[in-house]
Amino acid sequence: MIKKLKRNIITGIKNKKINVFFLFLLLSFLILIFSKLSKEYTNTIIFNIDKVNVPKEYVILNDSNAKLNITLKTHGFNWLKYYLSKPEITIDFSKDVKRKGALYVWDKSKIFINSESEFGNQVELLNVSPDELYFKYDVNLIKKVPVIVSDQISFSPGFDAINSIKVEPDSIQIVGPNDMLVNIKSIETEKITLENIKSDILKVVKLKIPKNNKDLIFSNEEVNLSLKVEKFTEGSLKVPIILINIPDSLSIKYFPKTINVIYYTSLNNFNEISAKDFKVICDFSKVNNSQTFLLPELNKITNKVKTAKINQQHIEFIITE
Repeated sequence: MIKKLKRNIITGIKNKKINVFFLFLLLSFLILIFSKLSKEYTNTIIFNIDKVNVPKEYVILNDSNAKLNITLKTHGFNWLKYYLSKPEITIDFSKDVKRKGALYVWDKSKIFINSESEFGNQVELLNVSPDELYFKYDVNLIKKVPVIVSDQISFSPGFDAINSIKVEPDSIQIVGPNDMLVNIKSIETEKITLENIKSDILKVVKLKIPKNNKDLIFSNEEVNLSLKVEKFTEGSLKVPIILINIPDSLSIKYFPKTINVIYYTSLNNFNEISAKDFKVICDFSKVNNSQTFLLPELNKITNKVKTAKINQQHIEFIITE
């Protein structure tokens, strides 16, 4: 028992010594870091360009080479912000550049004038390379293109859409340089897949914005889709057949006098549909000399039905003169 107690005391003392060692090691490291960060250093960093106040009638064409190598002198603490995030230089196109032909030109004198606002009074600006930056620009055009819905929709048995899917807005405006707009004829939505639908659809869908679109402005990046869905059924009606283009010199007898029209409609419209909503004709001018039958055509279909068809292809006739 005494030996165990003695062993625990010795172990505790050793652990305390280890903890104290690591504490002093950590403090030494922190002192070293603070010492390093408090010293002044000179270094060159690549800065990206942030373009602001570009005239609305122009677009600056994307130029990945538009970067600045800037040499700065400052304390280590101030260097941290440049290494922890991507440094940027703001170029104001309303005052920092001059237009020369098809280019906007920026020279490094602007950054020396604005060095304190860009870097602060604790940072010394030593050098900027290159001396000038050139920005190509193009005239902005506005193009209106239709929105195409990419969908795959299936309905539960007995259900269907009243009409085609509605898109709001059905077209969008794209602003950008002509050489980028010329090949854009339309814009698709992201594909939507819906199965076993039996109620109305109301959905916000993103547009498939083209890649490398930095120089393009889209009036919308998403659209509203709506589709009215109802329960559907099939019906049939006997509709009179009307003969047209019969010569005055001929008398025609034909049979049958009516024909069955099969239609597909919503339950809400089913009781409102009558034979008057359809028109079936037979055009005698389309009959050749050896033909003994007429071809019926569904000439009129009410918008209350989604589809309609006739189930008889021939109408027999005789000329009685």
